[in-house]
Amino acid sequence: MKLSVPSRDDILALDRRHVWRPYTSHEDHAERDPIVVAHAEGAWLTDVDGRRYLDGVGSWWTNNLGHRHPRLARVIREQTETLLHSPLADATHAEAALCAEALVNVAPRGLDRVFFSDDGSTGVEVALKIAHQYWHQNGRPERTRFVSFGGAYHGDTLGAMAVGGVESFRSAFGPLLFEAIHVDPPAPAEAWSRAAESLRARLKADGDRIAAVIVEPLVQGAAGMRMWPAELLREVRAITREADVFLLADEVFTGFGRTGSFWAVDQADVVPDLLVTAKGLSGGILPFAATLATERIYEGFRGGKARALLHGHTFCGNPLGARIAREVLAVYRDENVLEGIPERTARIRRAFESLPGARTPRALGMIGAADLGAGDYFAAAGRRVADEARRRGAYLRPLGDVVYVAPPLNISIPDLEKLLEILRDSVAAAASS
Repeated sequence: MKLSVPSRDDILALDRRHVWRPYTSHEDHAERDPIVVAHAEGAWLTDVDGRRYLDGVGSWWTNNLGHRHPRLARVIREQTETLLHSPLADATHAEAALCAEALVNVAPRGLDRVFFSDDGSTGVEVALKIAHQYWHQNGRPERTRFVSFGGAYHGDTLGAMAVGGVESFRSAFGPLLFEAIHVDPPAPAEAWSRAAESLRARLKADGDRIAAVIVEPLVQGAAGMRMWPAELLREVRAITREADVFLLADEVFTGFGRTGSFWAVDQADVVPDLLVTAKGLSGGILPFAATLATERIYEGFRGGKARALLHGHTFCGNPLGARIAREVLAVYRDENVLEGIPERTARIRRAFESLPGARTPRALGMIGAADLGAGDYFAAAGRRVADEARRRGAYLRPLGDVVYVAPPLNISIPDLEKLLEILRDSVAAAASS
């Protein structure tokens, strides 16, 4: 028997009655008219009425290979025939082991251990706990503090939020957060030496109490796609190495080719002590994440049950996620995904440099951004552009006054040009309205 498909009105009524949407005010939930997605393929979303929209933000920066990539859809079907879930405590399975090997093979040299989790925030939490517990049980228990850049975003769980620096997101939760150290922000790029000096001074003064420095390599995403140079990342690595403080690279957004290289740290020839990956890791299909660590860190947990990493969750290393992640890596290799990025980057850069009224246009890899004003996350200029873009057939989700695109890495050139044309027209229309 064929199941009936609820109408758009029915879906919205149920959504408004029961769903609590992320980063959505109650007023917007009740009054704004969202896209009701029914189907997605490649770079396109299709709503229940059959209207198509270019997915200009990769469905929250995660859909790097486009929707319903045939190889990923195939391995999901295949995996459902054998193993859907298994624990990784007193048990293991082939997919977790093979996925870990595949990740180590593409990771910066020296990151040889993989701890699986379910999303970027959790992956960051794992990394923070690893760094803290390592020092706690290896003769430096006073190393309990973490350093991050101003403007950082590392997730929405409490530990990840504590090391974040976007006040719009974290201010309400201040009493719940542990105290982190926020040094000068790394952007604008021409001011990067100030950020390096701020970090150097802090580690010189407090290095004996610091467990790790955490960074979003080359791009602070939620802060407004603030881009910073590889020279600063190399300097950060040198500063942390001199102080024997761990460097934690949050590559949840920047990894898997988003900045043009497989890992953003590759552009600085830097190997962090810990690296977190999610989003593109599963091709934007399932919640799946991993925290990679050096052998030095792994060895610091030997010595009995009480020294084991005290973290875990039900779906750690889930076979479906692990199988998809392994296929994602194979697709990158077989389809030469990274090789197609430079041409697309050039087109994105030209488009943003020609946006009417835009300030500080910038591009890196498959990210383009520009400021339309100086407001924070709650500013309205970007939303006006997004509304215009939707009318023209594109889905954008600006960050306050910052408009940006982060489409699938393999978006076709015609689709990319159409997306950028819609962006230009939308910015112009919003400015004149």
